[in-house]
Amino acid sequence: MERKELSDLRALMEEKGIAVCVVPTADPHESEYPGAHFEARKYLSGFTGSAGTLAVSGDWAGLWTDARYFLQAEAQLSGSGITLYKIGEKQVPELAQEIRERLPEGGVLAYDGRTVNRRLGERLREAAGQKNGSVLLTDLPGQIWKHRPPLSAEPVFEMPLSLSGEARADKISRIREVMEREGAQIHVVTTLDDIAWIMNLRGHDVPCNPVFFSYLVIGLDQIRLFVQKQAVSAAIRESLEEDGVILEAYEDFYGVLPELTAGKTVYLDSRKANEQVFGCLGQGAEVIDRPNPSELMKAVKNETEIANIRLAHRKDAAAVTRFLYWLKKQRERGFAGVTELSAGEKLEAFRREQEHYLEPSFETICACGANGAIVHYTASEETNTALRPEGFLLVDSGGQYMEGTTDITRTIVLGPLTAVQKKHFTAVLKGMLALGNARFLYGCRGVNLDYLAREPLWAMGLDYRHGTGHGVGHLLNVHESPNSFRWKCGAGGADSAVLEPGMVTSDEPGVYLAGQYGIRTENLLLCRKAEENEYGQFLEFEFLTLVPIDLEGIDWTEMEEKDIERLNRYHQKVYETLAPCFSGEELAWLAEATKPFCPEKEKRDGRENYR
Repeated sequence: MERKELSDLRALMEEKGIAVCVVPTADPHESEYPGAHFEARKYLSGFTGSAGTLAVSGDWAGLWTDARYFLQAEAQLSGSGITLYKIGEKQVPELAQEIRERLPEGGVLAYDGRTVNRRLGERLREAAGQKNGSVLLTDLPGQIWKHRPPLSAEPVFEMPLSLSGEARADKISRIREVMEREGAQIHVVTTLDDIAWIMNLRGHDVPCNPVFFSYLVIGLDQIRLFVQKQAVSAAIRESLEEDGVILEAYEDFYGVLPELTAGKTVYLDSRKANEQVFGCLGQGAEVIDRPNPSELMKAVKNETEIANIRLAHRKDAAAVTRFLYWLKKQRERGFAGVTELSAGEKLEAFRREQEHYLEPSFETICACGANGAIVHYTASEETNTALRPEGFLLVDSGGQYMEGTTDITRTIVLGPLTAVQKKHFTAVLKGMLALGNARFLYGCRGVNLDYLAREPLWAMGLDYRHGTGHGVGHLLNVHESPNSFRWKCGAGGADSAVLEPGMVTSDEPGVYLAGQYGIRTENLLLCRKAEENEYGQFLEFEFLTLVPIDLEGIDWTEMEEKDIERLNRYHQKVYETLAPCFSGEELAWLAEATKPFCPEKEKRDGRENYR
């Protein structure tokens, strides 16, 4: 049965003579997680995943999403009349290609120019042009969305120098140096995390992402911050003015932009800036299309940020470890009354006990049994599953603390496992440890190292359909560019970034068997300098995440000596870091959970396996 929202959209399209409408998952700032005001794709399709693009014509609708969401999308789109297009699968056309096929000769293609970035817009315009069609930039969903949530305008707060480690004036000076080197007179910044980092400000306008709706225009002698003025206190306003920042109204940005950029050379990132921004550039403006300078600056954390990030991870480790202890105690009671939702709420309660905790860094994934095979599963009242003493519980969660952002996944053993389940758990663990213990020459990119995490799985004919790792911000977005671990080379994508000391990147291999279970183990890694010699500068990683691995899931016969040494060394650091946070039964449990495995002792005791 067709969704009413789609029927309403089609009626409006027919009224306005529009053949095809495209609705991406985006806001005007290319945010990964748009605020509720911009969740038009979710409103129209019913699909709640964080990535996907909807296209609608009079007699067809399609939704494109990636492998993380295939299972979820299949379930949520069932019976909706929307066809699922699995990105990356054989014979699956790209969005622009399908639009070209669906658009009639001379037809009108519509989309909200604020929510389509320049590069996607160029492909859509080309598709329309091949049918002698035209493009109309308009917010069609907004015209039928009767109870659309208002645009958030939560109070902005300041990041003191004790947390940021660099004054906003110094950050702006560094950006201006890049502008002058590139010959730019104006730099337009539209991405919220870049603006928050440059300004040393944070907000609450996007759930889980401590950012605020804004635009930033940096000139060689002026800075304009377009923001919802009611969100800025008098004290922050005064602080900004002292640094030469002129405050403008958020809603005035597109009207002022032509005047600010007319006849100027404009530094602008077409991967991030939307179609309407490009359309509002002033007459005679010339664009220098480069990644925002702040993207790399932000990714390379300074010593103050690193010290605070370590503190955030110690707090988070205490909370997550206390949750693991609690969960194992619940097993003694047969998990009576414990569900995916209630377990996730308990973890959140432990985090809230930590000083300076603000909110989750993303929506917690708490998935038992077959739900764990859905990479970005979200428990709901409809899907909420009771825990039972069998199999796995996959918990992927994170926190936003004033000191930093965390992201951790642990797969917890709830009860007896099969031999195959243990082999899969062990292969994932070995891959995570191999990447986390890598030592490499400066100049390597994530694509050079990704194999270390996948090799144990590839040797078994297994793989996972997501990147091994993503960058993580400092009290910012849990997914941050440009650093990542991926095995496929992309043209100018995130995998093109050289790994730099100070970058924080996740390390999260996994196994997902549809209808059975999922396993993922994730730690965050800090890239740092190792030795330097005649071959160059060597780099290594430091584990920021310090939480026990569930020893019950390991098949020790699959662990080589180096794997055991790596795990023992990791668990020693976990115990040394967390022991001061616990006492009594919890401390005794921590000691047992991190106890080193000694192969020789096991042989002397006549045991083939551990525990």
